[in-house]
Amino acid sequence: MTTVVAIDGPAASGKSTTARLAARRLGFIHLDTGAMYRAVTLACQEQRLPTRESSELADLLAALDVRFQTSGENQQRTLLNGRDVTDAIRTPEVTRQVSAYSALGMVRERMVNLQRRIGAKQNVVCEGRDIGTRVFPDARFKFYLVADLEERARRRCDELRARGKSPSLEHVAEQLRQRDHEDSTRELSPLQKAGDAITVDTTNLTIPAQVDFIVTLVKTAQKQGVRAKY
Repeated sequence: MTTVVAIDGPAASGKSTTARLAARRLGFIHLDTGAMYRAVTLACQEQRLPTRESSELADLLAALDVRFQTSGENQQRTLLNGRDVTDAIRTPEVTRQVSAYSALGMVRERMVNLQRRIGAKQNVVCEGRDIGTRVFPDARFKFYLVADLEERARRRCDELRARGKSPSLEHVAEQLRQRDHEDSTRELSPLQKAGDAITVDTTNLTIPAQVDFIVTLVKTAQKQGVRAKY
């Protein structure tokens, strides 16, 4: 039986980086669901598809192939139909629409089925917004990461500046505030904490501290043969 570590939380709460490093420490696969939904969004934008269900969207999803590949530097890359889109899916343009496309039933159904198939075959650290509530509701380990809006905006600005962008902290904060509202109020699989998830406030935590916290709890629980507790 495989092991799933589910990490949920709002945008820029530290999920992706923490999940990636925790997976490396545990020897698990990092199942980056956020990158998967961003890849779908990019594909839809390139085909100029509106944010609603349609036969054209169904055709796109049927032919869609999203995979992860580890580079020589042990960095995970996101491939969309064989094309490296790791940087392309992190643009403000994709960020603005990813929540709308992700809320579409046919998109979520396709992605969730794929994620479950991967989790049934390999030990994974999986992060997103509905991992512990919908994708892997029976996951043995569940964590919910949070952070103050200002800190999350600062982190997102740092990411964008590293890619040569010049973002405004106020603008990024407003984008995150809107994203939070969309994610938490959508009808299908809204952002919410699983009842048995452990909350981790990352506002004043370094990435290494976040990773250490999760890895230590998982390893301790595995040795004791119980679920993670804190």
